[in-house]
Amino acid sequence: MKFRTLSHCLAALFVMAGCSSMKPEEFDGATPRFVLEEYFAGNVRAWGVFQDRSGRVRRQFTVDIQGNWDGEVLTLVEDFIYDDGETDRRIWNIRRIDEHNYEGTADDVIGIATGVSYGNALNWQYDFDLEVGDSTIRVHFDDWMFLQEPDVMINRANVTKWGFSVGEASIFFRRLTASDAAGRVTPQDIAAAQ
Repeated sequence: MKFRTLSHCLAALFVMAGCSSMKPEEFDGATPRFVLEEYFAGNVRAWGVFQDRSGRVRRQFTVDIQGNWDGEVLTLVEDFIYDDGETDRRIWNIRRIDEHNYEGTADDVIGIATGVSYGNALNWQYDFDLEVGDSTIRVHFDDWMFLQEPDVMINRANVTKWGFSVGEASIFFRRLTASDAAGRVTPQDIAAAQ
């Protein structure tokens, strides 16, 4: 009897897990509408944390992003400043493929990142070489971005390796006004001051 109850519980968990994965199409019609190249054209600041699979916060960071949309390619220059003083820069080149699909590349991204956008949501997926101490591990990022207000966006990224959770990043974005952007500090500014 116990085995049968356990097997029913496990079967129910597998069914629930299979039904729980979101699809971008579920957000069709949700507002405000998130258009990647419009949101990131200009200056954006983001604040984030990375938690390991046990929920422990491992890193905190701030990112200043400069975006340029030339009508075909969105170039994002992301300058990271971590809580331990480390800095990093990532440059994305993103193309809009059609009304709902994007493709992107960056130096430390493996292959091509893909994005699907409907309503106020964008699902962005890619493989990435993540530095952990003195070594590097290849992980998969499954990012979900949700535009909450015209200038505010929330991003949750599940990070996995071979399908198993490595951790999760939570990032909050805000588009900057011209006066906000004038006070922007880049990693190059920090290095020059040292």
